[in-house]
Amino acid sequence: MQTKDHDFNFSFPIQMRWNDADALGHVNNAVYVTYFEAARGLYMMKACPQWDWQQNMFLIGNVNVNFQKELLLTSQNVQVHVRTSKIGTKSFVFEYAITSDKKGETVIHATGTTTQIMFDMQTRNTVEVPDWVRESLTEFDNL
Repeated sequence: MQTKDHDFNFSFPIQMRWNDADALGHVNNAVYVTYFEAARGLYMMKACPQWDWQQNMFLIGNVNVNFQKELLLTSQNVQVHVRTSKIGTKSFVFEYAITSDKKGETVIHATGTTTQIMFDMQTRNTVEVPDWVRESLTEFDNL
């Protein structure tokens, strides 16, 4: 998917579930964050193939969702697009877009961001983003 800023090099198809919908008949707002989470893990494995979840960890410090158009269970080709937008000293920011196809057009249902904070599981402290993570994310998303 392209935006005016740059391309998303990663997308993940979402298989919506019946229980994702609320009484209004559209995907519940809290479920969007779950969609981000599902795509984020696979994005990390693709962008940083050497990532090891047993040794490398991050915490989510912030989640932001901007709802734009309702997402229905009948929506076609639902995708979550992920890209890195910023890398700091101890954290990095991902951008998301949730889209579907309607009559040959891409519909943007929501955009959002998450801030990941690198975390050492043994010391229980934040740590700097390792150089290899910085380099992998930068190269993958052409930052």
